[in-house]
Amino acid sequence: MADVQGKITEILVEKLGIAATEVTPEANLTKDLGIDSLDYAELVMEFEQAFNIRIPDNDAENLQTVNQAVTYIENKIS
Repeated sequence: MADVQGKITEILVEKLGIAATEVTPEANLTKDLGIDSLDYAELVMEFEQAFNIRIPDNDAENLQTVNQAVTYIENKIS
């Protein structure tokens, strides 16, 4: 479970072509990492597949920072 952050970082780096150093816990997915709505939808699907969970749309809207995504996913898989 401790590797949720690592896997999220890996997904973001692979999908967005950014440096792993840009993926900080406080990084805002749209403002800091430049994710648009299409990227966002694809990321949510990647997270669902990677962690074998379902993220409802209303929950996905609340995942604005890397840390929020990590915390949400850790809670879903525990």
